[in-house]
Amino acid sequence: MAFACLEDPTLERHFKGHRDAVTSVDFSLNKKQLVSGSMDSCLMIWSMKPQMRAYRFVGHKDAVMSVHFSPSGHLIASGSRDKTVRLWVPSVKGESTAFKAHTGTVRSVHFSNDGQSLVTASDDKTVKVWSVHRQKFLFSLSQHINWVRCAKFSPDGRLIVSSSDDKTVKLWDKASRECVHSFCEHGGFVPHVDFHPSGTCIAAAGTDNTVKVWDVRMNRLLQHYQVHSAAVNCLSFHSSGNYLITASNDSTLKILDLLEGRLLYTLHSHQGPATCVSFSRTGDFFASGGFDEQVMVWKTNFDAADYGDVLKTRKQSMNVNGAESGDPLRTRKPSMNMNGAFNGMKAIDTGSSELQQAGPYRQEKQSEMDFGEVPDRQRIQETTESVRRHQEQIDEASLASTLQHIVGQLDVLTQTVSILEQRLTLTEDKLKECLENQQKIAQSKSS
Repeated sequence: MAFACLEDPTLERHFKGHRDAVTSVDFSLNKKQLVSGSMDSCLMIWSMKPQMRAYRFVGHKDAVMSVHFSPSGHLIASGSRDKTVRLWVPSVKGESTAFKAHTGTVRSVHFSNDGQSLVTASDDKTVKVWSVHRQKFLFSLSQHINWVRCAKFSPDGRLIVSSSDDKTVKLWDKASRECVHSFCEHGGFVPHVDFHPSGTCIAAAGTDNTVKVWDVRMNRLLQHYQVHSAAVNCLSFHSSGNYLITASNDSTLKILDLLEGRLLYTLHSHQGPATCVSFSRTGDFFASGGFDEQVMVWKTNFDAADYGDVLKTRKQSMNVNGAESGDPLRTRKPSMNMNGAFNGMKAIDTGSSELQQAGPYRQEKQSEMDFGEVPDRQRIQETTESVRRHQEQIDEASLASTLQHIVGQLDVLTQTVSILEQRLTLTEDKLKECLENQQKIAQSKSS
């Protein structure tokens, strides 16, 4: 039985230059540049090359709420409290063109993957789609009844997802311009939402301290994380689709393992609320910003492909039934809290280790992170350590019997995990039956 060793994320760069809270961060495609927006009304373009100067872009007349690089990296879109959207050329000159986009604060800007369209979200309760090159208004989506905090295109550009202070997440068909579904399960405002790289799922961050992941094909809740102690402001999927990173008012960043359905790391970095976070396009870096006016760049340090293969192999060896074919969250298992409410996968933080900072951009206060281990891996590590100590005291003659004993212990652990998985499967069946009954009751009431 083989296990992948994940290295801790490391702080690579530490940028200071904004004069107020950082609201948004995004990497260019080639990772040579990072853009950040701030309540100080400015954009900053940071070079990832050492000793290269940063550029401050001035143009907005009020706080910059959102920034996003175009897929080609040749343009940056920014949305502001001044109700305008600006398109910037990320060069030394910092040239931009502006257009009046909404009648309220522009909370979110996002390019489609082909770079042809831009979707914006605003306090005027609307989502608008624009032609990038002509800067021409195309159409508006207007079923939200409160501020719209975020709007994103799906990877294939066919869908748009939006989140709002009306406590809903809405899914829109771009071609028909109709709302195809509303997710109403959040207990608070929904500041941020994003598509899974596969386009089959969405994740939403809530002021009720939760992160929820939905399947947009079946319109059902897949996973529900309650790992933060304050409002979740932002989230970002890793390019592999196996990990999700979140930023919260509790001052932490958290990395969630979506395959295992658990908390992987907690990063204590910002002094005050962590407002924004974003993986690079390839996933090997991520950036964060906060109320402390700082922008931090982290090296991810784990190989998502290898880790995914190990998890898949291990699950197959234990004869565990995964989700339906094609589901990117194929190993999910639901759980039930004490009052029977559906919670998808509740992640658990079970340990901690210190994060060592790299390079010349060290923080004054050392960052920390908590590292949760899956129970069977932790027990195997303890067994292995015990065996290592005993091996120093035994001779070659007893080595064979010792190894045989180890194999026996591992077999017992494997059987234990298999039993736990079977119990979870039974729980999943009961939850499905419960949800079906609830749907039948709801249908009968509506009819």
